[in-house]
Amino acid sequence: MPEQEFLPPRRPAGSRGPGPHGRHAHQDEDPPPWATLPPVRPARPDADGEEQAPPGPRRAPGGRAPGGRALRAAARRRRRWLVLLAGLAVAAGAVTAVLLLAGGPGPAPVTPGALITTFQPGELQQVPNACGALPAATVQQYLPGKVNVASPLPVDGSAESACDWTLDRAPVYRLLELNLLAYAPSGLASGDGSATFAAIDAYDTSLQDMKSPPPRSPGPPAAITTLSGFGNQAFSAVQVFRTGGAVTDVATVVVRYHNVVVTVTLNGLQHSDRGNYGPVSSAQLSAAALALARAAEATVH
Repeated sequence: MPEQEFLPPRRPAGSRGPGPHGRHAHQDEDPPPWATLPPVRPARPDADGEEQAPPGPRRAPGGRAPGGRALRAAARRRRRWLVLLAGLAVAAGAVTAVLLLAGGPGPAPVTPGALITTFQPGELQQVPNACGALPAATVQQYLPGKVNVASPLPVDGSAESACDWTLDRAPVYRLLELNLLAYAPSGLASGDGSATFAAIDAYDTSLQDMKSPPPRSPGPPAAITTLSGFGNQAFSAVQVFRTGGAVTDVATVVVRYHNVVVTVTLNGLQHSDRGNYGPVSSAQLSAAALALARAAEATVH
């Protein structure tokens, strides 16, 4: 017989036995995470015109598709990024809420070179009632007798208060006027526009008008005395008004404390063409106005 080559029996197509190259050798073995994921192909219509879904990855026995580990790892990475982004969004919202809540009643932070639009520490948004700012005993000391008290209507709400005390019994005539005014921040003010700078401007204007009254002003130039150790700024002024046959001496004290300006004016008739009024001492008027201004300024501390 001719010598024949021995060949092992052929197995049916598609069936491989167990072994290192057999079908079951890679049943549970997934490619590493960096393996290329299966491409995505667009759907295409079949012969009947029906659209067919793109072929998915081949599934190994047991229902697990090759590359499953890489897909799961990618999904985990996407979930971690989503959680991180969500956390950052929550944190940003919390910071925004804190910044908005922090802008309440307290003073806002000041940017160098920028205008100040809020009240700063030490500044007042309202002043006490002027008629209650001076003790009755103090008023009686300098206006002895029956005093009439009147409170003019305020023009700036709680930021301003005024009061008048009048004593009219010959030979004594006195008119005491007290005005308390808290200034607000203003873009028209000098410096940084703060409430304090607005009050400084008002104080300087009052001082200048006393020294050199504007044209057509009924007030004559005043004798000015700068006061120290009293508020942040203070001065006193004495003027003599002559109207008709009457002569009136007026002592004024103006004090600035932060953004509040306190003004005390005390009038006394030196001589009148009607009635027996006077005389009055200018020095006594000035001393009384200074004492009353100190008492009023203490109420805004």
